[in-house]
Amino acid sequence: MTQSAEHNSTETVQTPVAPEPIKTIQVNQCRITLLGTAHVSRASADKVQELIATGHYDAVAVELCPSRHKAIVNPDAMAQMDLFQVIRKGQASMVAANLALGAFQQRMAEQLDIEPGAEMRVAIKDAQAAHLPVLLIDREIGTTMKRIYYNVPWWKRITIFAGLIESVISKEKFSAADIEKLKEGDVLESSFSQFAENEKDLFRPLISERDEYMTARLLKECQENDYQHILAVVGAGHLNGMAQQLTAHTQMDSDTRIAQLDEIPPPSRWVKLLPTLFVVFILAGLVIGFMQSPEIGISMVLDWILITGGLSALGTAMALAHPLSILSAFLAAPLTTLHPAIGAGMVVAAVEAYMRKPKVSDFNRLRADTTSLKGWWNNQVTRVLLIFILSSLGAAIGTYVAGFRIFEQLSSS
Repeated sequence: MTQSAEHNSTETVQTPVAPEPIKTIQVNQCRITLLGTAHVSRASADKVQELIATGHYDAVAVELCPSRHKAIVNPDAMAQMDLFQVIRKGQASMVAANLALGAFQQRMAEQLDIEPGAEMRVAIKDAQAAHLPVLLIDREIGTTMKRIYYNVPWWKRITIFAGLIESVISKEKFSAADIEKLKEGDVLESSFSQFAENEKDLFRPLISERDEYMTARLLKECQENDYQHILAVVGAGHLNGMAQQLTAHTQMDSDTRIAQLDEIPPPSRWVKLLPTLFVVFILAGLVIGFMQSPEIGISMVLDWILITGGLSALGTAMALAHPLSILSAFLAAPLTTLHPAIGAGMVVAAVEAYMRKPKVSDFNRLRADTTSLKGWWNNQVTRVLLIFILSSLGAAIGTYVAGFRIFEQLSSS
């Protein structure tokens, strides 16, 4: 949507009741009031309730995507997920990361004695009670996580992954400085900043892009609906960025910008070609080995089977998998590592889910069990996810170890 800065104005409203910052921007015929909230503040939840009760608004926008909204209005949504579909679609790692983030936020809630995002719950509840439409303006959390993944170098991705694990293991209390930071920022930013070696790597996909995305969604709502005044409940860390976006002159169509920010950046050409090139290298090495002598070729094949299968089986065993799952890891890894489209983890996790079908009680205990390392191993749902990750990791390490072993044998022969 095209708009001019001349048609936009901003006013900052000071309120003696609560310190939450408020900015109101006029966008053509629609007014947008941005309420900056602290996701761990009772005062923010009270302020949301107070503003909706005034009756000045005809729509309430919240800093939620459909997935996070579903988790709020239906806390048992996780219990309804199809584990086999999660495995088949290769979403096990993403679900595990979401659970780890949830565990971090649950630990935060227990220490601060308030559920993070309480103001969002109040906004949804009170808007529905007042028969006001609830607008979900945030980008899908899965898309944001994937854009974070592609925004950092591969070696820093390992740091973030390790940080997610540490967040589950750690029993440390939040410091006063951490709590103040949580009050000033965004709940996702606060969570991820605990895991990142350099927070600057996270700023664009976590904050700047989401400022643009939520702004574009608000502009789209103004354009397509006859709203006179929208209350937008967003984290305080987004307030200034969104206000600047709303008041700035832009020639960008909202739909175009939303589509751009929803795109998953493709991996580089080398990243896509590397697995295929490595498989070609392995197969060529085996052929050359057999050409030199059958004994060398057989030795290479055995090394490949024992190393890739052994390390994948070891990772599976570390997750305390069923014996048949461990055996399936040993048998599947030597073959799946030669096929870039199929991972050992998909096969092994499916076997485990079949041999030890998660019970309804496992799904119901997900929120509680994911807050401790022991819980991840005791809950059959999270154990399947761990088996997927650890068997895949073992197979990946085995692929490179076995590949270098084949190269050494060729060099010495």
